[in-house]
Amino acid sequence: MAGGKRVIAVRPATLKDAESIFALIHLNRDMLVQRSLGNIVENIDRFTVASRGGDVIGCATYQIHPEIGKSDVASVEIQSVAVRRPYRRSGVGTRLVEAVISRASAAEPAEFVVLTFAPEFFAALGFSEIPKTKVMHKLYTGCINCTRHRDPFTCPEIAMVRKSAGRR
Repeated sequence: MAGGKRVIAVRPATLKDAESIFALIHLNRDMLVQRSLGNIVENIDRFTVASRGGDVIGCATYQIHPEIGKSDVASVEIQSVAVRRPYRRSGVGTRLVEAVISRASAAEPAEFVVLTFAPEFFAALGFSEIPKTKVMHKLYTGCINCTRHRDPFTCPEIAMVRKSAGRR
């Protein structure tokens, strides 16, 4: 502890974090696509969490989307970015997204994409708005199972992209 305050650690998730991640995503169901506990466990190696005093206060993950016929230009989608309300606007979300980008950069993707209800947050991290037609892989793999909107093109989420550091 520094100065009597618990430090917020950003680290790769472990299986012990799965139920806390599930609960955090569920708390933010109005902003996030829901995930089953099984899906979180299956993908735990891609999750990053922020924790304070042993409690998970934030999470984020990623999914790789291949480009058919061009394996060297895959995109990485940033997903399930959530921070407990008392810790919002304190830099935790930024630390989580940057940690996920750092981890996923090892695969050398062409770009990072996100569909979000918080475009200002992602714009501050270097993301730019794009038409949803530019992320058809995401619409097919994720939006096709959405139960909140009939049509991904009328969903109010904003599609955004950030080029990978090595590909600018």
